[in-house]
Amino acid sequence: MKAYCDMTREELLAEKRHREKQFEAVKAAGLKLDMSRGKPSRAQLDISRQMMNVLNSEVYYNDETGTDVRNYGVLFGIPEAKYLMGKMSEVEPEDMIIFGNSSLNIMFDTVARSMTHGVCGNTPWCKLDRVKFLCPVPGYDRHFKITEFFGIEMINIPLHEDGPDMDMVEEYVNNDPEVKGIWCVPKYANPTGITYSEETVLRFAHLKPAADDFRIYWDNAYSIHHLYDDPKKQDYLLEILTECRKAGNPDMVYKFISTSKVTFPGAGIAALATSQKNLKDIKKYMQVQTIGHDKMNQLRHVRYFGNMANMHEHMRRHAAILRPKFELVETMLEREIGGLKIGEWTKPRGGYFISFDSMDGCAKAIVAKAAEAGVKMTEAGATFPYGKDPRDRNIRIAPSYPTEEELRKATEVFVLAVRLVSIDKILEGK
Repeated sequence: MKAYCDMTREELLAEKRHREKQFEAVKAAGLKLDMSRGKPSRAQLDISRQMMNVLNSEVYYNDETGTDVRNYGVLFGIPEAKYLMGKMSEVEPEDMIIFGNSSLNIMFDTVARSMTHGVCGNTPWCKLDRVKFLCPVPGYDRHFKITEFFGIEMINIPLHEDGPDMDMVEEYVNNDPEVKGIWCVPKYANPTGITYSEETVLRFAHLKPAADDFRIYWDNAYSIHHLYDDPKKQDYLLEILTECRKAGNPDMVYKFISTSKVTFPGAGIAALATSQKNLKDIKKYMQVQTIGHDKMNQLRHVRYFGNMANMHEHMRRHAAILRPKFELVETMLEREIGGLKIGEWTKPRGGYFISFDSMDGCAKAIVAKAAEAGVKMTEAGATFPYGKDPRDRNIRIAPSYPTEEELRKATEVFVLAVRLVSIDKILEGK
């Protein structure tokens, strides 16, 4: 396959005419396909259907301490839920608070609390002249929306195959007291699918923040979301809370986790793990904010899974649905544009996304072109703060929600969009 950059103008124009005919035929099909969010498919949701039978009118509604979960109380989570989520998070139950169904909600509240009341007795951020957050890019758009909402200045940090550029992270964190946090998706990252190396985690743990209230926002959303059963094909992530304690920085990390893509995204359970000092600080505000989260849902999850071995088996069923979809996209990308030098993409071993980098200046046009043919994708630029990709090249591909046949059609459209936009970009310089 001849690279587009090596073609003559005449060859490119002929290729453009050929691909335009294909594109018009696809448009005529009237597709309406959605690859915009990393939502589990209906087949994945059905895996957890039996969980709805765990609690009924005949069962015992008390937790292991005898507390009736139907009533008020147990503000910070029932003990067995702390134990199960602790195992999932690789931390001790006493390091956890169980919240509602959304870890994103916990992150929003954590930033909001820091703005209005400060962190562990430090000055509330709203009273400071400026607050900064470090943002590894490409990253999770909803993280960036939170800090943008509160007017926090966001700083791009390049994300490499082993994690964020730690030289930059250390320079900012260790020297600038206005830097109060960093967003991290450390395992099977959104959208690149990379996992932070052991060295990266250790460098995080040994940071020497200029700000006493600096915190690492460690969103371990995909901790058990492997695509492959073989341990040799799974990524390993060093546990951050333990390493921070070893390094003398026990309070430096907030670790978030949930079952959103384990059971039901709209009805999972979410948790936060952190130091005892941080937990004490958080609990003061929770006692004003709520009388308690959904303990019946906590009990439902605990009784359904029982232990981590069952949860891992459950995740293998998810992987059996997701793996063929990821492999389909990767195979089609390689076959259709692998030798054209018009794009690069990640090949993750877990998580929910594939990150695609087009030629500079093409991402927005590619997403718009795909939409023209009925394929909705995440908005170009969304993986960067303020929605501004400085090179206009990153596109997040979310293979999970469509059926395999829909995904095949959507990827065909995407590939055609990449080809046509890339040809036009190259022709500009010829």
